[in-house]
Amino acid sequence: QVQLVESGGGLVPPGGSLRLSCRAPRMIFSTFTIYTTHWYRQTPGKEREYIARATTSGGADYADSVKGRFTASRDNSRKTVYLQLNRLRPEETAVYYCRLQNPSVEGDDHWGQGIQVTVSS
Repeated sequence: QVQLVESGGGLVPPGGSLRLSCRAPRMIFSTFTIYTTHWYRQTPGKEREYIARATTSGGADYADSVKGRFTASRDNSRKTVYLQLNRLRPEETAVYYCRLQNPSVEGDDHWGQGIQVTVSS
C-alpha cells in the first residue's frame, strides 16, 4: 500500500493563503513520476469534490470554482505534490485530500489521509 502524507493545512482568515503538500515518502522516484495527481475536498454531508489535477507532463487543470486562485504542481524529485490555495473563502472550509492515480493500471489508486483547512476570521 502506498503511503501518502499530507501537510500544510490549518486556520486562515478569508482572503488568506495556504500551501498543502502531499508526499509519498516510500515510493521510488521513477514510480512516482508515472502517477497523475489529483486534489479533492469534502465537507460534512457533501460529496467529495474534485478541485485540481497535476499531470505527469507538468500540466494542470482545475474546477471552475477554484480556477485562477488555486495552483496544483509537483516536484518529482521530492515525490511531492502541492496545492497552493489563494484568496480562500469561508465556504472552502473542508478536508482536503490528495490522490495518486496510475493512468495505465485500473485500481492503482491511492489517497492521502486528508487535512483540515478552515477559513474563518
